[in-house]
Amino acid sequence: MKEKKESAPLMTRAFTSENLGIIPADSLEKKVDRLSLILHSCCGPCSSSVIERLAGEFNITVLYYNPCITDEEEYKKRRAAQIQFIEKFNAERIDLPDISFIEGPYEPGAFFEATKGHEEDPEGGQRCSICFRQRLEKAAETAAFMGFDIFGTTLTVSPHKNYEIISAIGKDIAARYGVSFLDRDFKKQDGFKRSIELSRKYDLYRQNYCGCVYSDWRDK
Repeated sequence: MKEKKESAPLMTRAFTSENLGIIPADSLEKKVDRLSLILHSCCGPCSSSVIERLAGEFNITVLYYNPCITDEEEYKKRRAAQIQFIEKFNAERIDLPDISFIEGPYEPGAFFEATKGHEEDPEGGQRCSICFRQRLEKAAETAAFMGFDIFGTTLTVSPHKNYEIISAIGKDIAARYGVSFLDRDFKKQDGFKRSIELSRKYDLYRQNYCGCVYSDWRDK
């Protein structure tokens, strides 16, 4: 039976007008230990290497909020893979505090409304930026409401996602909500390659398209 694990105590961080809202990559203050992080996740596979990398630094709660996954069955498959990974990771890594999970509302209608007029945008264009913002906004909103220290996202682990765009959106939202943004490019240090390895290890379902009906090339 798995031993009960106790999280290290959280420590607060004082912000000034100069550093409010942003924790740059690789520049966490050494004195800060076990801040609470709400980590938006697009899917289990992408979250795998990100969680593995961050689990020693933060008390992590995964937020599964993805209205862009417009097919409900696909949405459920990805949610199941996310929960599957967290459960297996928690069972295996008894040296670390458990990863928690919360699910946002499934509201594809909100995605369609936000991206109206951008149906024909190319992949990686403005429609995608709107989608990034919608999900990061929910993460920041949840962090502010529930009292998390930091919000972040797994999106930057994908080689198909533009880190600079996601970073800029995260910083803008962080400044408005007064919650720190974990600004890291998780593609670095072979993050995507590691996510593939972990997906195989944990036998996770891996999708072959981003999620929205506009990116679904399977029947095209």
